[in-house]
Amino acid sequence: MEKQAILARVDHTLLTAAATWPDIQTICDEARAHHTASICINPGYVKQAVEYLQGAVPVCTVVGFPLGATDTATKVFEARTAIENGAAEVDMVINIGRLKNGEYDFVRDEIAAVKRAVGAKVLKVIIETCLLTDAEKEKMCDLVCEAGADFIKTSTGFSTAGATFADIELFARCCRGRCKIKAAGGISTVEDMEKFIALGADRLGTSRAVKLLAGEEAAGY
Repeated sequence: MEKQAILARVDHTLLTAAATWPDIQTICDEARAHHTASICINPGYVKQAVEYLQGAVPVCTVVGFPLGATDTATKVFEARTAIENGAAEVDMVINIGRLKNGEYDFVRDEIAAVKRAVGAKVLKVIIETCLLTDAEKEKMCDLVCEAGADFIKTSTGFSTAGATFADIELFARCCRGRCKIKAAGGISTVEDMEKFIALGADRLGTSRAVKLLAGEEAAGY
């Protein structure tokens, strides 16, 4: 694939706890220079980043991150605040324990509540595939689509593993075009990026893409 075609699908990501404003400015500058799909940052920097970018690149942020274990009202408040601060996209983490309890209505309703808070902006739903069985992943494909979210996303990058090719194949098979797909976590080579896209990923969440596509070594997630 052409480099720019890959970069146009990348959420250029910096979600570390120690990220400083100069660090955020750096990824903003890189995203603007390389025309990535968005930057993905923690909520505390959203307003500053939106003002700094002046519309050049959409700002994405995270909700209920990284555990997904906060209550629904908190996730809704986080999402609404992020949109008020200028975020164009929100990546929320599901309540994984509730899913494992078989509380499917709860999981669906929570996603729907966050989507209402996001409105016409983009909502991506992180299901943390490394903690789920294939049956739970398949169920989540239905729940995410039924709740009206825009994307299903593999991983936070902060759990035991990230995206796998098998998970993207499963998403593509089970979602059947009803929502888009984001692969995130552990994408470490250009070949990985190309294969995830070929298997059906519409977005890639990674901190490494800009450097990798420039032929440089890159650490991160």
